[in-house]
Amino acid sequence: MAKPFFRPQKFLRRTQFLLFFLTAAYLMAGSLLLLQRSRFVLQQGFRGASGNQALPIVDSLVGAGSADTRPVQNTHLTPKLLVNMDAFHGPTPDQKYGPRWLMSRNSELRQLRRRWFLRFVNEQEPMQSVGTKRLKHTSESKGTYIGCFGDDSRERTLKGAVFYDLRKMTISHCQEACSERAYTYAGLEYGAECYCGNKLPTTLAKQEECNNECKGEKGTICGGINRLSVYRVEEQPWAGPKRRQNIIYRGCFRAPENLTNTLPVSLIHANLTVEMCSEFCSKKEFPLAAIRGPQCRCGFPTIHFPLRNSTDSLFCSRLQNGSSTAEEPKRGDYLFVYQTPVQDTRCTDRMFLPTKSKAFVALSSFPGAGNTWARHLIEHATGFYTGSYYFDGTLYNKGFKGEKDHWRSRRTICVKTHESGQKEIEMFDSAILLIRNPYKSLVAEFNRKCAGHLGYATDRNWKSKEWPDFVNSYASWWASHVLDWLKYGKRLLVIHYEDLKQALLPNLKEMVRFLNITVTEDRLLCVENNRDGNFKRSGARQKGFDPFTEEMKNMINKYIMMVDKALRERNFIGLPKEYLPR
Repeated sequence: MAKPFFRPQKFLRRTQFLLFFLTAAYLMAGSLLLLQRSRFVLQQGFRGASGNQALPIVDSLVGAGSADTRPVQNTHLTPKLLVNMDAFHGPTPDQKYGPRWLMSRNSELRQLRRRWFLRFVNEQEPMQSVGTKRLKHTSESKGTYIGCFGDDSRERTLKGAVFYDLRKMTISHCQEACSERAYTYAGLEYGAECYCGNKLPTTLAKQEECNNECKGEKGTICGGINRLSVYRVEEQPWAGPKRRQNIIYRGCFRAPENLTNTLPVSLIHANLTVEMCSEFCSKKEFPLAAIRGPQCRCGFPTIHFPLRNSTDSLFCSRLQNGSSTAEEPKRGDYLFVYQTPVQDTRCTDRMFLPTKSKAFVALSSFPGAGNTWARHLIEHATGFYTGSYYFDGTLYNKGFKGEKDHWRSRRTICVKTHESGQKEIEMFDSAILLIRNPYKSLVAEFNRKCAGHLGYATDRNWKSKEWPDFVNSYASWWASHVLDWLKYGKRLLVIHYEDLKQALLPNLKEMVRFLNITVTEDRLLCVENNRDGNFKRSGARQKGFDPFTEEMKNMINKYIMMVDKALRERNFIGLPKEYLPR
């Protein structure tokens, strides 16, 4: 019975041995062929390179589709590596031979080899990896590229308007922002920072030093490390109307005694208009434009011209047909004063504290109580960044660089927080406690949750179940936040948002003294001139709309009386009268 099965078994054993032998022979032949072809390609590479041995390196580094042919100086790339790198990118039209074992059809293997190659290049050339890309200084915008310039963070030339965007910064985005604010030049730095101004930086840098790719536009350059890619901004069709909207009428004021020193730059034009005067002063980077008849004058708010006591506009109107001379004003002369789109740059410079702060100060508030606005005022008044217990990328993009710093670094003048627990309060040495009308705070925070920092919630949001649930949970938080800080806070300065709005300078001076910082009067006037910053809501506001029901009002009013009583018990001034029950 076993004999019929013996022959098939013997045949299978022989076949298995034969297959093993053929496989081994095939692998040996392939290895010999690989060695032969590798030696041939290496010889061809050295014969074809004439005068510059770095040319094969350029081909392998740049890859398909790149036009950058600058030699890459790297002594660590050996001939053996050059062969592998050529094979990594696949054969070029002029290269018919190469080690094809690297050209795997497996996509995962190709990805692994590509990652290894990129990691190797980054390790070999960490500072010049961007140079291997095909970057350009152009985009869809119409601005003209001027050049690459050095930038000193302590003495910036382009400091008229500043904003950041870690994800979406583009050349056109920066140019449009500068054009809207009536600036001539736009400068981009670090791939994500935009600066505006009307004067070119003085230090010209090498072109290759501007090598940071724009965060929001691949293939384009947005400056470098302490290097600005500068463009001349061309006026966009929509920029004119926006500029006119940004011209703010400040009022009619009596002309200062020493007009030439207070408003040093002047223009006389027979047919002078507000837009003409504002544009002239904007080009000179002055925030104020004053009109007296056919004369336009530019300057800053100062102690001698603080813009506090405005008069009836009829006094200014009588002078519109007056003399066109540039003589000193007589007693009783008046000026129409406007705020131009450009920023008052006397208080825009900010930095981190040079040494760690000894006092750990909190800027505490309930959400929606104006904490961001208070930070804007403090930063511009003191010249130091404020920190945050949280990280908000939107705020960082608007210029709050302290958002990126760790909140316990003590490199910021104070730290924003909405926390109200005993442990979270007692870790601070002192705090500015900002309180706002709970009705206004709840509406502001609900707008932020539904539409961001600058938007408004829709009718659908207000009429949904989300709004009453929000009030029920957040109204008690408004009260507990203040009560906890009054109970556990070590040293407090209580500031009411409404008082800060009505009397900015007195309350701001009190905040600055609490932070133990000395500032000049002119800097405080600059802050008052830039009081709104970049976080004033605009758009369609729902007028006459009261989202609070009677049940909600009864609940909130109880919390108001509770907080008012606690403030008076701690010898603080009670809540403003407008907080009182409706």
